[in-house]
Amino acid sequence: MKIGVISDTHIPARSYSIPDKVFEVFDGVELILHAGDIEDLSVVEKLEEIAPVIAVCGNCDNHPTLNTSEVIEVDGVKIGLIHGVVYPRGDTQQLYYLAKQLEVDVLVSGHTHQPMIQQIKDVLLLNPGSPTQPRLTDPTVMLLEIDDGKIEADIIKIGKPVCRVLDISQFKK
Repeated sequence: MKIGVISDTHIPARSYSIPDKVFEVFDGVELILHAGDIEDLSVVEKLEEIAPVIAVCGNCDNHPTLNTSEVIEVDGVKIGLIHGVVYPRGDTQQLYYLAKQLEVDVLVSGHTHQPMIQQIKDVLLLNPGSPTQPRLTDPTVMLLEIDDGKIEADIIKIGKPVCRVLDISQFKK
């Protein structure tokens, strides 16, 4: 199964819309996971034009229809979906413990606006970053492929850095 993973879209508070490149990257996925900070549920509706969406509530969301966590099973792999509000932000030890509480093999979280793929012991921690408001990195989403219990995760850059300091092309002649 091919899964699109996205987080921290912050629409319309911090961005007007989902970048077109997201729809290109997610073309052909069978499921989309959104790790919260959606803000306007029209984002979920727009993504559902591509594939079914499972979304969780982030710290900037106020949607009683969204849970704070979801657990799904795909081809024998248990995947947990949370926003990931831990302190310090992005602390992998705390994320690992949250994965153990949910009893999952893979934990997808957001909140940091920075992409991450990190194996800690028996848990794969994933963060797709943010396609609209990355922090000191490129705007990104993630593709997750699960086949016969094997997991492959890829971070997909969908645009140039939002911060001009990170765009070294401005210094080339």
